[in-house]
Amino acid sequence: MAGPSGGNGQGFFTTRVDALLNWARSNSLMPMPMGLACCAIEMMGFAGPKYDSARFGSEAMRFSPRQADLMIVAGWCSYKMSHAIRRVWDQMGDPKWCVAMGACASTGGMHRCYGVVQGVDNFLPVDVYISGCPPRPESVLHALMDIQEKIRNEYSVVQDYEFGKARERAPIMPENTSKFPGQLEKPKATDLTLEAPDTAADDAEGSSSVEPVAA
Repeated sequence: MAGPSGGNGQGFFTTRVDALLNWARSNSLMPMPMGLACCAIEMMGFAGPKYDSARFGSEAMRFSPRQADLMIVAGWCSYKMSHAIRRVWDQMGDPKWCVAMGACASTGGMHRCYGVVQGVDNFLPVDVYISGCPPRPESVLHALMDIQEKIRNEYSVVQDYEFGKARERAPIMPENTSKFPGQLEKPKATDLTLEAPDTAADDAEGSSSVEPVAA
């Protein structure tokens, strides 16, 4: 990157590819608004002009999962709705992040009943939880900044590679492998060799061992 310098007026700016891409990603998040209940009204306020989420580059709500990378689950989620939410999440391109907005999305809230999922982290990998019932739009902005900080510090462009030398240098560890080692490994099949029984020999042995019974 050319720039002024004290010498001949030309200079350069050095950085890492990770830093550049993470800076671009963190300032261009496109939320997928999953408004399920009353928290959706506060999420609409977050996207409005008063709170100006355009300062963070996240004013463009995308209702197509293929154009979104930040899912905001706002409100309590029923078991019936969880299947549709998970399908939308699977259709979102990587890298992607998730926010559980409000007490109901985080823990089930006041809905302690059989039809409500007690926290969307039962079927989604949640990155940031927002407390409150309902939370204020400022809380959603704070969660957005937390996501931005996480992207700048943790995500690496090496994770975009699935094959080749880059993956060999920095292999991607699946989730929970450090906490639960071996859970994603395929079970090893035991080497058992089963032989067919010799029915003729068994019959001969059985007939020779039978003693006649006196009348």
